Order: sequence, then C-alpha cells, then structure tokens
Amino acid sequence: MRKTDPKPSDPPPSAPVESDRIADFEKSLDELETLVGKMEQGEQSLDDSLKSYERGVALYRNCRSALEQAELRVKLLSDPEQPDQADDFEPEAP
Repeated sequence: MRKTDPKPSDPPPSAPVESDRIADFEKSLDELETLVGKMEQGEQSLDDSLKSYERGVALYRNCRSALEQAELRVKLLSDPEQPDQADDFEPEAP
C-alpha cells in the first residue's frame, strides 16, 4: 500500500498541536501552584524544599515561555506585516 502525502494544512508530526500546548501550560501551572502550596506549609525537609524549588523554577520557565509564544502569536495576528510594531498586550486591572 502506498502512503499518502499529508495535506499542506496538516502540521508536521513533530510540531505540538495548539491544544497540547495549552494543556501543557495548564498542567505546569497547576503543578506549580501545588508546589508553592506545599512549600508555604513549611513541612518539607530542606532537601525536599530544594527539589520542589528546582522543579518550580523549571515549571515557571515553561509557563513563561508559553506565555511569550502566545504574546508573539497575538502580535502576528494583530499586524502580520510588522509584528514588532503591534501594541503590547496590557491586561485590564481587576
């Protein structure tokens, strides 16, 4: 049997699907919130606290990267010709 070529609109197999990125971000954020809660209780050993801190830094960086990519995507959608000239996103104050 001959394999069919993927459609031009299909993402490459190695590229994460947008919904996967969102799920990864939310999972990382949930885990980070859980780690912070455990650390705030102050009941972990020093070694466990250090491991939690290291994991928290990695999760924070993952979340930050995802947010930066989302911001870039918004800029590209706002002004595809000059994304660097697009207005920065400023969330409304609560």
